[in-house]
Amino acid sequence: MSSIELTPSQKRILRTLTNLHKVSEGTIKGEDIAEQVDRNPGTIRNQMQSLKALQLVEGVPGPKGGYKPTAAAYEALDIQQLDDPVSVGLEHEGTLVKDVIVEGIDLSSVHHPELCRAEIHLQGTIGDIDEDDPVTVGPTPLSKLVIDGRVDGKDDTNNILILRIDDMVAPAEESEH
Repeated sequence: MSSIELTPSQKRILRTLTNLHKVSEGTIKGEDIAEQVDRNPGTIRNQMQSLKALQLVEGVPGPKGGYKPTAAAYEALDIQQLDDPVSVGLEHEGTLVKDVIVEGIDLSSVHHPELCRAEIHLQGTIGDIDEDDPVTVGPTPLSKLVIDGRVDGKDDTNNILILRIDDMVAPAEESEH
């Protein structure tokens, strides 16, 4: 899966959209996003056009309309937010693994509940991690996502662990309003 390169401003708008959507579960008006990121609604509309083209956002027409993040939006944010991979820990059987850096977490199959898998892309050696070993990854820098799972497979050449996700927790963001 290719990672989509977003500008910092697109990232902020997308994250704002996913956060607002988490709270309301409905469509989000461009004005609401504009207010949150301190831009004018015209700018937001232009950005939304490009995010729609990338299939990260759905536009919903009509008086109750607005924008909704697509599943790909969450993936884009999740893969992207590991700009500083050092801060994400990997625990193997309850012990923090030294010398391993989590570079990315690909949750491409999260939206199929029966296939709850995460691909963990790593730097470092994962030789002593075996199938069915319990592994915990996280928390990630921005969404503070923590994934608990068991190793379902590994790809030593590309340093990828495939986890069967047992539990995935992202604490609700405290807003200061």
